[in-house]
Amino acid sequence: MPVSAIDPTVGQHDPNLLLQAEGVTKSFPGVKALSGMRLDLRKGEVLALVGENGAGKSTLMKLLTGIYAMEEGQFWLEGKPLSVKNPKEAQELGLAIIHQEFNLMPDLTVAQNIFIGREPLTGGFFTKPKALEAKAKELVDRLGLRLDPRAKVGSLTVAKQQMVEIAKALSYNARVLIMDEPTAALNEAEVETLHDLIRRFITPETGVVYISHRMPELKRIADRVTVIRDGEYIDTLNMAEATIEQVISRMVGRAIDTGARPVNVRSDRPVLMTVENLSTKELLSDVSFELREGEILGFAGLMGAGRTEVARAIVGADPRTSGTIRLRGRVVNPHNAADAAKVGIGYLSEDRKRYGLMLGQSVASNIAISSLADKFSSGGFIKEKEIAKAASEQRGNLRIKTPSIAQIAKNLSGGNQQKVVIGRWLVKDCDVLIFDEPTRGIDVGAKEEIYHLLNRLAAEGKSIIMISSELPEVLRLSHRIVVMSEGRVTGTFTAEEATQELIMALATHQDADVPAADQEDHR
Repeated sequence: MPVSAIDPTVGQHDPNLLLQAEGVTKSFPGVKALSGMRLDLRKGEVLALVGENGAGKSTLMKLLTGIYAMEEGQFWLEGKPLSVKNPKEAQELGLAIIHQEFNLMPDLTVAQNIFIGREPLTGGFFTKPKALEAKAKELVDRLGLRLDPRAKVGSLTVAKQQMVEIAKALSYNARVLIMDEPTAALNEAEVETLHDLIRRFITPETGVVYISHRMPELKRIADRVTVIRDGEYIDTLNMAEATIEQVISRMVGRAIDTGARPVNVRSDRPVLMTVENLSTKELLSDVSFELREGEILGFAGLMGAGRTEVARAIVGADPRTSGTIRLRGRVVNPHNAADAAKVGIGYLSEDRKRYGLMLGQSVASNIAISSLADKFSSGGFIKEKEIAKAASEQRGNLRIKTPSIAQIAKNLSGGNQQKVVIGRWLVKDCDVLIFDEPTRGIDVGAKEEIYHLLNRLAAEGKSIIMISSELPEVLRLSHRIVVMSEGRVTGTFTAEEATQELIMALATHQDADVPAADQEDHR
C-alpha cells in the first residue's frame, strides 16, 4: 500500500471487512451532500448502495477514489486507514470505479480507451497498435463483451460505450469494484452478461459496491443493500430477506405505488401523427405506426432493434431514405431537432450529455433554450425575468434538486440533469413528445414523478412516444406497445394484450404462441 494512502493518526478497524466508511461529510456550495455517512463492505459480497438522486451515492464513491477531497470522516481498507489523494492512487490500491457518466475519449479506439496510459510500447516511445488490439481483444473475449477493439468509441451506442467503461475498470487488478449505474443503458440480456462478470469477479478477497435504481436487479445480484437519504445513512438490509417495497420506503421516506397499469385510450381518439414506410440506409425498413391524441405509445425491443433510430429519423437527426410523416394530416419534413420542435415535435435523447444539455450553462438557460425565439425574446432582447419564472416553475414541478436555477447543469446529479431536459420540452409545449429512455439513471422516487408526469401530459391531450429498455416500465406506462426487431416493426399490442413474454417473443423473432394478427398488425 502506498505510504500516502495510510493515515497514521487513525486507529485500526475490522480487518475482516474489505471496506469501511465512518463519519464521512462533504459539502458543495449551497448543498451538504453527505453528513456523517457510514458504510461497510464485506469480503466476497456485492453491496447495493441505493438512494434517490442527490442522496450522495456518487459523492461517497468519488471521495473514496480521490476525485473529491474529504472534509470529515475516514475510510478503511481491510482495517487499515485509507486516505486516497487521486484516482490513479485509488487504482494502484485496487479500487476501480465505473462512473455513471462516461469518462471516454470518443476519437480513440476501444483498445486505446481501455489501456490509456498503459499501452504496450516499442523500444522507444511509440505504441504497438497490433499488440494493443490483441491485448484488448483478449480482455473483451474473456469478459464476454461484444466489442471491436479497433472501433472508434464515438461511433458506438450508449450501451456499448458503457461496456467499454466496464472493460476498462476490470482491466485493473481490482479488489473493490464500484459500479455507479452500470446497467442504465443495457437491456436484459446485457444485464445478465454483466451480472455473470460480477459473479466471476467475486472471490473471498474482493467485493463490489453496486449503485443502481433498478430495484428488481438488486434482488438478483446483491447480498445486502445500504440505503442513504439526503446525504445520511438510513439502514442496511439483507437483500434475501428485504422486500423491494421496504427498500423503496427507506429511500424516499414514503410508500410508492409500483403496480398501476394504464387505462386504454379510446380508439375513437383522433390520430395526431402518422408514420408510413419509414426507412433509413443503415437500419430501418418500412416502419409504420399511428399516434393518437392523449396516447402514450411505447416502443420495445432489444438493443439494436431500431427504436432510437425511429425517433432520430422522425426529428431529422438521421436522414431517411423513404417514408412519410404526417402531423394532423399535414406532411412534415424536419431536417433536425430544431425543425421538429418548430412543427410541434419535441425529442428527449437517450444521451443527455451529448445531445440534451449545455453542461456549462445554467439550469435556467437549459430549460429556456428551445423556446428563446418564440417565448423569451422580443426585439432582440432576452426576457430574463420570464426565463427565470419558467425555470423556477419547472424546478418546482419536477422537483429538480438544485440550490438555484443559476446552478451550472454539469454540477447536478444525472437524474436531475434528465429532469432539466424534460423541463425544456414542457416549456416548449410541443404536441408530440418523444422520450427516449426518460428514466435512465433516475431513482425510483423520481421515476414515479416522471411516470405521473407522463400520465398527466397524456391526460391533458399530449401525444407521447416512449422508448424504454425496461419492459416493466413500458408495460406500466403504455396504452399501446410497438415491438421492433432488426429495424422492423414486428407487432403492436394494446395494454390489455401485452405481456413480457409476448413482447420478447416478437423482439427476438420467437413467433411461436404469438397470434398471427398481432405479428402483422403494424398499426
